[in-house]
Amino acid sequence: MSSGRPLPRSALVPLALIALVACLLPAAPATAAPAPRGAPATAGAPELPGAPELPGAPGLPGAPEPGTGATGAPFTGTTRDGEVRGYVDAHTHLMSYEAFGGQLMCGKPFDPDGIGKALSDCPDHAGNGVLAWFENFTRTGSPLGTHDPVGWPTFRDWPAWDSRTHQQAYYTWLERSWRAGQRVLVNHLVANRQICEIYPLRRNTCDEMDIIRLQAKRMTEMQAYIDKRNGGPGKGWFRIVRGSEQAREVIEAGKLAVVLGVETSEPFGCRKLGSDPQCTRGQIDKGLDEMRDLGVSSMFVCHKFDNALCGVRFDSDTTGAIINLGNLLGTGRFWQVEKCTGTETDNPIAPSGPLGDLLNGPLRWLGQAGITLPIYPSPPHCNVHGLTDLGEHMVKGLMERDMIVEIDHMSVKAAGRTLTLLEDAGYSGVVSSHSWTDGAYASRIYRLGGMITGYGNASDRFVQEWKRNKQFRDPRFTFGYGYGLDANGMGPLPPPRAGNEQNRLRYPFTSPIDPDVTLDRQRTGLRTWDVNTEGVANYGLVPDWIADIRTVGGPEIIDDLSRGAEAYLQMWHRAETG
Repeated sequence: MSSGRPLPRSALVPLALIALVACLLPAAPATAAPAPRGAPATAGAPELPGAPELPGAPGLPGAPEPGTGATGAPFTGTTRDGEVRGYVDAHTHLMSYEAFGGQLMCGKPFDPDGIGKALSDCPDHAGNGVLAWFENFTRTGSPLGTHDPVGWPTFRDWPAWDSRTHQQAYYTWLERSWRAGQRVLVNHLVANRQICEIYPLRRNTCDEMDIIRLQAKRMTEMQAYIDKRNGGPGKGWFRIVRGSEQAREVIEAGKLAVVLGVETSEPFGCRKLGSDPQCTRGQIDKGLDEMRDLGVSSMFVCHKFDNALCGVRFDSDTTGAIINLGNLLGTGRFWQVEKCTGTETDNPIAPSGPLGDLLNGPLRWLGQAGITLPIYPSPPHCNVHGLTDLGEHMVKGLMERDMIVEIDHMSVKAAGRTLTLLEDAGYSGVVSSHSWTDGAYASRIYRLGGMITGYGNASDRFVQEWKRNKQFRDPRFTFGYGYGLDANGMGPLPPPRAGNEQNRLRYPFTSPIDPDVTLDRQRTGLRTWDVNTEGVANYGLVPDWIADIRTVGGPEIIDDLSRGAEAYLQMWHRAETG
C-alpha cells in the first residue's frame, strides 16, 4: 500500500492520541499469556506430514491457494423438520482494511494477485516492526516493540489472537469455517472518522459513507473472486444475500449466506457538534434507501461516540477515559452522566467518586449550559443522552425497510427507547450481536423474537455468557445461539483457554456441527496453528474453538449453535413480513 503521508510523521503523533485510537477498540480479556514472539516459523503445532509444496512464486496470479485442513463434503438441505442448520457469526468486518484511512489495517481477505500480495504487512511495519507503534500499543500497552513483518509464507508473528492490525480473515480461513458448518456471516461495513483523522498515514478519505460504499464494492469483488476459483459466476460458496428467503436457499444449497451490515459512528453524516445535529430527516431517508440499494440489511445507530441519533454505552476505566477524550474531539463535549433510575446501567466511567458527588449539582448545571468536565459522581452511571428525535426517525426507517436494528453500543436510555418502539410495532428484527448492551435487556430482545450472540471470548467465558442469555429465551420462538467474532474489528480474537492441559482438543477432530467433516490442524504456507496453545489466531481456527466449546459446554450449546442459522433466518423473516 502507498502511504498518504511521509512515514516519519508516525513518530510525531502525541501519545494521548495513540492511546485514544487504541482504546476505541475492545480490550483484551484477562487470559493466559500468548505464545512468545519471535518463535520459529513453525511454532505451535507440529507440521503435518504430506503438507503441500509451496508455490514456486507465491502471490502471482493463478498461484495455488492454501488448503483448509478439512475433509468431507459440507452438508446441504434441511433437517427432517425442514430447518436449516449451521452456526452464525453475527458480527465481523472483512473489509475493514479500507477503513480508518486505509493504512491502519495490514493485509486483505483476498487479492487478485494471490495470497502473497494479500497477506503482506503494512509498509510502516517494515524491517523489524519498530515503527508499528499502533500494533505495539494495542498488543503490549507500549508504542515501543518489534515483530516479524513477514506474513506469507512464514507467519512468524502474525496473525495471532492478540494482533489487532493484521488480517484475521483470509478467504481460505473463512472457507475452513464454512466447511465445518458455518452458514451465516454478517459482515459489517465499518468506518470511524475520528480514527481516520487522527492516524497519520492515509490513502483513503475519512468520509464514513464513502468508505461504506467502497467496502460494499469490495464485498462483491470478493464474491466474484471466489466464484472464479470455483467454476464461474454463482458457483462459489460465498453468497451475498438481500433477504431471508434468499439466505435460506443459499444455506439449503450448502453455501455461506453473507449478510451486509453497517457499523459506523456517524451514519449519513449524523454527527453532533455541541447540541446541534449535522444531519436531517431527509438525509437519513436518502441514506437508508441507498444502504438498501447496496444490499445492506442490518445497521447500528451509534458506535463509541455520542452522535445526532443516540447516546452511547460507555467504555470503562482507562479505556473509557481516553474514549471520552475522543467524544470531546468529535462532539465538543465530554460524556455526561446521570444517576440511573432503573436496573439497567451503562458501564461506569472514571474519574468518579467523592469529588464528583460533591460537585454533581454544579456539574449538571454546567452541562445544561454546554460546559462539560470529565468528573463524575459515584456509579451507577447512565448516559444523559438517549435516542433523539432523529434517532427515532432512523429506527422507524429501519423498520419500514425491513432492516435489522443493531442495539449494541446504545446507551441504556437509547436502547430502552428503541426496544419500546420495536415493541409498539411488534417488530422482531433486533440483534445484540457482540455483548455490548445491558444484560437486563435480554428478556425484552427475546420476547420480541430477536436474537443475541456472544462476543468471541475464550471458550469457557463464551459458555458462561450463553448460559446467562439462554435463561431469558422465549419459548414461542426457535432458540439458536451464535457468536460475534468481530474479526478485523481491531479487538482480540478468542485466546487459548486457560488451564486446558487436562482436556485439550485432540487433532484431527470431527466438526461438532457437521459429523461428515473432519478437520486437522490448520496450515497456511509454512505455519501450522493449534487452538490449544494459540487460540483463534485467525478465522480458520473458529471450528477448533467451537470444538473446544463442546469440551466445556457439552452437547446442549452445540445444539444451540447448530440452530443459529435457523433462528437468525426466522427472526429476519418476521421482520420482513410483520
